[in-house]
Amino acid sequence: MSTDQDLVTNALPTDGPPTGGLLADGLLTHPYAAYERLRDSAPVHRITGPDGSPAWLVTRYDDVRQALADPLLSLDKRHALPGGYQGFALPPALDANLLNMDPPDHTRIRRLVGRAFTTRRVEQLRAPIRRTADRLLDVLGAHGGTDLIAAYAAPLPITVICDLLGVPEEHRRDFRGWTDVLVAPDPARPQAAKEAIVAMLGFFTQLLADKRKKPADDLLSDLIAVRDESAGAGNGRLTEDELMSLAFLILFAGYENTVQLIGTAVLALLQHPGQLAALRADPTRLPAAVEEFVRYDGPALLAIRRFPLEDVTIGAVTVPAGETVLLSLAAANRDPRRFPDADRFDLGRDATGHLALGHGIHYCLGAPLARLETEIALTALLERLPDLKLDGDPGDLRWRPSLRARGLLTLPVTY
Repeated sequence: MSTDQDLVTNALPTDGPPTGGLLADGLLTHPYAAYERLRDSAPVHRITGPDGSPAWLVTRYDDVRQALADPLLSLDKRHALPGGYQGFALPPALDANLLNMDPPDHTRIRRLVGRAFTTRRVEQLRAPIRRTADRLLDVLGAHGGTDLIAAYAAPLPITVICDLLGVPEEHRRDFRGWTDVLVAPDPARPQAAKEAIVAMLGFFTQLLADKRKKPADDLLSDLIAVRDESAGAGNGRLTEDELMSLAFLILFAGYENTVQLIGTAVLALLQHPGQLAALRADPTRLPAAVEEFVRYDGPALLAIRRFPLEDVTIGAVTVPAGETVLLSLAAANRDPRRFPDADRFDLGRDATGHLALGHGIHYCLGAPLARLETEIALTALLERLPDLKLDGDPGDLRWRPSLRARGLLTLPVTY
């Protein structure tokens, strides 16, 4: 498992567009400033991927939006040239997921699980999510101090997604630890990511076996029934690897993206007291505010890597077939060509059209759930902790050293 430390740090020789290596100072610590320099200098950059292999980075809104929906840009790693950056190295039982698929397989699997994440179905979770939020805030009490990530932003989404899938409570802490290792590998512990993958594979293997013996009223039991009733691969339903990979993806993404979004949303409010006061005065603005939270500082800096099926032109640059394309959601969402004064946090802004949750057929499957969880998490927090304040200097906050996921390691607050 490679780390993110080398992404856009070493220029590659090229006679084409500018390289990212000379412009990437601070990408891990101040990504938006670094992406601004890249976006302003050229729409597409030749860069070095996390594992030292070449890739192309796209930074401007119109180009990123068009590329996200381009059927010539494949997610299937079988279309990658040898030696190119391909992202996570997962075993087949976890790798046969929607993030690596094109139609028709992508269409088939998304249809099977999509019914669980419609806006109407997700809305039925409003009351259970609010109960979970209140229970976590009850533990905090009315006065004190805490790390809001560990005490609230992390346990809320892991509880929600595990309840939805039917994951026993005793395994939830382990899963959080494995996820943290995968998203931000520690260079000092090169084996940790491999160990986490092995542990996750064993966990999901046992979980599926347990659910087959004792089905319950949960999404994973439903997916197992679909798989077993379809009697295997080749019949348009679900293979065993696809089943396990789907469970992994739902649990991984359902937790990881939402914890980061809640954390950065709270931070944005605490750093903009005028906007916070306006939201307290009119909580009905929260659903629309979520769109600005996710545009301004969303959980994914980059979309999943893509591979051109043939030579494609992006931003007047020709990218050869099979090479790796990275689409910067963060740079696109701060592009002033699309969002005026884009670096300003503004809850009065019309943030619709942001790309934080994707675009096209690969638009985030769990977007309705992430939106609802963030809305409820913030509603409960503002109601229950009216004097919430950041504890310490914002410059001392520690961020995850990752270009895959934008998120706080801790968020110390007083209330």
